[in-house]
Amino acid sequence: MIEVKSLVKSYGKFVAVNRLDLTAYDGQITVLLGPNGAGKSTTIKSIAGLLKFTGKIYVNGFENRSIEAKRSFGYVAEMPAHYDLLTIDEHLNFIEKAYQLKDIDEYRESLLKRFELSQYRHKIAKDLSKGMAQKLSLLCALLIQPQALLVDEPLVGLDPHSIEEVIRVFKELKSQGASILLSTHIIDMIDSIWDVAYIMHEGEIKKRVERKELSDNRTLKEIFFEVTEHE
Repeated sequence: MIEVKSLVKSYGKFVAVNRLDLTAYDGQITVLLGPNGAGKSTTIKSIAGLLKFTGKIYVNGFENRSIEAKRSFGYVAEMPAHYDLLTIDEHLNFIEKAYQLKDIDEYRESLLKRFELSQYRHKIAKDLSKGMAQKLSLLCALLIQPQALLVDEPLVGLDPHSIEEVIRVFKELKSQGASILLSTHIIDMIDSIWDVAYIMHEGEIKKRVERKELSDNRTLKEIFFEVTEHE
């Protein structure tokens, strides 16, 4: 579970995120929606421990910057950040050693095959396409078999086949009881999988929506535009 309590992040006098509260429960896919500049990426980076902030953030019951939290959650950034001269295999080796992973050779090979990277395993990161680099980021996050997964704009740069595969992975993690928090501004791509949506605008959560509470004649997209255009 990912819990965010009274998160505030400022850059000088500019308040990028203002007293944000959010919970991504186990066994659910939670989405953070908002137009560009709403504060989504700042929120995600704060949860990942990449920014200083005020407030409290817990991942699987541990303070988000703690070793215990970092061992249990995977993070996929919007812009992949890899070591230019390391191959795909070497990136995965690095994750295995950093997290002291054992007996995962079969799982590792299944991920490479699933995301069609087996034949590129010896290719260095700087020579990867944007889509391949994004898939490598996903592999590094999934390799630790996370209890919580944090993803910023997860489907940008992927081809249609890879998008469907990633969505299947999210559904599988959900069925295994993981908590998944996705940040995006493209509602159509996540419309079939979300359970809870937080609509963010100008640094604040404006509305929380649960799929089970929607009536037949209401869509998440309609609610999103009502909230953000009204604001």
